[in-house]
Amino acid sequence: MAHAAAWDPQAYHRFRDQRLRPALDLIARIPDPGPGGIADLGAGSGQVAAALRARFPDRVLSAIDNSPVMLEEAERTGFYDRLVLQDIADWQPEAPPALIFSNAALHWLPDHPRLFPRLVAMLAPGGVLAVQMPRQFAAPALMLLRQTAQSLFPDRFAQDRYKVPVAAPGEYARLLAGLGTLDIWETEYLQILPPAEDGHPVRHFTASTAARPFLQQLDAAETVAFWAAYDEVLGQAYPPDAEGGVIYPFRRLFIVLQRTG
Repeated sequence: MAHAAAWDPQAYHRFRDQRLRPALDLIARIPDPGPGGIADLGAGSGQVAAALRARFPDRVLSAIDNSPVMLEEAERTGFYDRLVLQDIADWQPEAPPALIFSNAALHWLPDHPRLFPRLVAMLAPGGVLAVQMPRQFAAPALMLLRQTAQSLFPDRFAQDRYKVPVAAPGEYARLLAGLGTLDIWETEYLQILPPAEDGHPVRHFTASTAARPFLQQLDAAETVAFWAAYDEVLGQAYPPDAEGGVIYPFRRLFIVLQRTG
């Protein structure tokens, strides 16, 4: 029987520095959003909470996430004023926030042509939408995830079912045109992943995020077979150095929009 792959804060935090760097880069580009609260949409374990609190020390800071385990970790940071257990796809603010911040979460949601204008409309006049999403889906690591799953379990992972979840930057620029002042860019980070005790380092990076939709459809024995096959092809795409570490390029998309006041 397949099992639900719950969010694992410890597995996610293994690469805390690599995951935090893009969030800090995003925070640095946020203009003054005017008065009002801040919503950390898809806050997860709250790894960005300290940086948000440092940048906006006097604001009401809310964490919104659908994982009770992750929100428990977020609460332990002590930086959030409110914790909201809710699917971010269904979230509606009680009052228009000054800032909707989302770090590596909105790529899990569909229908971006509808989602992004809706989030902008939630903002207070002059408020800011600040979003970072991975745009890594054509990278070997993620292509090999899909190909390995399709090869081993073709009945569950047909190629024609896959849709790229994040569009090119120009698509978002066109989508958000006229809604405010837009700042949009991409950065490719050359992440140095340390050796892993078992398996390929890139496998451990993807295990807590990109691999979750696949793991949710596999039982324990199938998961072992899946990881073994994935490790083998990763070794060819990302050859380890003499110590067993690898360089893992990772592309991320950033969007900062200040709503017209």
